[in-house]
Amino acid sequence: MLEKTGRNGIRHHEMKVAETIGNLELWKRKKTLFLCSKHAPLACYETIFQWVESFDKWGCVVCFNTSELEEEVLKTLLVCRVPTVLVVTKRFHDNYNVQIAQALTEKRLLIMVLKLEESDGKGFPARLRNQYVIGQVQHIVCGPIDPNGSIFGLLAGHNNITHLVDCKILKAADEQTKSFRWTVAEDKRLLRMFYEDMGIHAIHKALDRPYRAIYNRIKSLTMNDEVLKGREFEDYVVDLFDLQHNKNLTLKDWRGDKTLPGIYPENNSAPDLVFSYDGQPFAIECKWRSNLPKDIEKELLPSVRQTFFLQYAREHSFPVYLLLGIGGLPSDPNRLYFAPVAESTSITTLLQNEISTSSDILQRIQPAAKQKQIPQYILELRKLYPNAYKPWSEKEDNQFKKMYFAGKTIDELMLTFQRSRNGIKARLRFLGLQHSDKGFS
Repeated sequence: MLEKTGRNGIRHHEMKVAETIGNLELWKRKKTLFLCSKHAPLACYETIFQWVESFDKWGCVVCFNTSELEEEVLKTLLVCRVPTVLVVTKRFHDNYNVQIAQALTEKRLLIMVLKLEESDGKGFPARLRNQYVIGQVQHIVCGPIDPNGSIFGLLAGHNNITHLVDCKILKAADEQTKSFRWTVAEDKRLLRMFYEDMGIHAIHKALDRPYRAIYNRIKSLTMNDEVLKGREFEDYVVDLFDLQHNKNLTLKDWRGDKTLPGIYPENNSAPDLVFSYDGQPFAIECKWRSNLPKDIEKELLPSVRQTFFLQYAREHSFPVYLLLGIGGLPSDPNRLYFAPVAESTSITTLLQNEISTSSDILQRIQPAAKQKQIPQYILELRKLYPNAYKPWSEKEDNQFKKMYFAGKTIDELMLTFQRSRNGIKARLRFLGLQHSDKGFS
């Protein structure tokens, strides 16, 4: 567990340092800020990593962690034991990074959490973060900078800048990968270093493979890029709720998606996360996109997927919400939107429901739970099946599985659990069990 060293009241324009973690003495050193635009070609990596390795350790490097290159530079700084100040916004999320934990223990890392002095709930503008940090450092080192981006404008008039790469040259540059196969030993070493958060440069030095070859091999050995980003955003959402300190909130279920394009298995009709807040369950489907989608129905909630969630909400008698992260990284999005999944969830509805903290989510869920009324069709169904649409307990699920594997029929399960035929079938799908209308025996 990472130890917090206290709070700091430094202010600059609309920014403040809300919290610090690690060695605060590093902020007193001569500081060099590393800046780059969001999209950086792999061809520039070697030049930038050479700069990291040659950095004078009497100073310190200030960096962000909101793009792929910044993430790799941070890992290389930590592996090379360069004193580092990591600047994050809102809160620090990567609590389980091996290299960060070690650097904090050895007092060569300071994490600074920046916040707006007066938050309006509309997310955190990266430009203000950049402007604040630029005003605090003595030197700026730049990787690829987009001349049409906001960083380029912020650097105008500064004479303490070093540009490491020429973007025009990089456009024509590309790396050649080795043609021979990866050995099992290489794959094992790559995966070990990858899961130890050592970064692409350390793997490059250990295996003598080009950065592009390593980048592609990591993707092929772990999971495809879209699935990986989805998992990263789910990790972010679970961390956002801070379950260790919120005793009224419990994570009940966390399901991984198993799909092919346009194909969704029945037992994957459940949302990603199911929580219980003050005894009231609710489900969240998590989505992250680099840019705001124009057509939410096609890009986020295809009709078949939306039907699954609405059916799930009816069968379990608790709401399903969509939590959308936009921009930044899946592990640190710039903006969050939160709205219930309805018959016609639109992009307009989402844009009217921007949130900034988990408290915003819980405040919206609680009134809905208090005002909740049981629909008439459920009341009618409960005259025949008293437990219809009621949440299943863990004890009931265990008994349900025992009876299923003992060969009990659907009719016998209906009688035991006092639920409708559709309710029993839905639970079978939820638990990933096969069924037929004729029974099991």
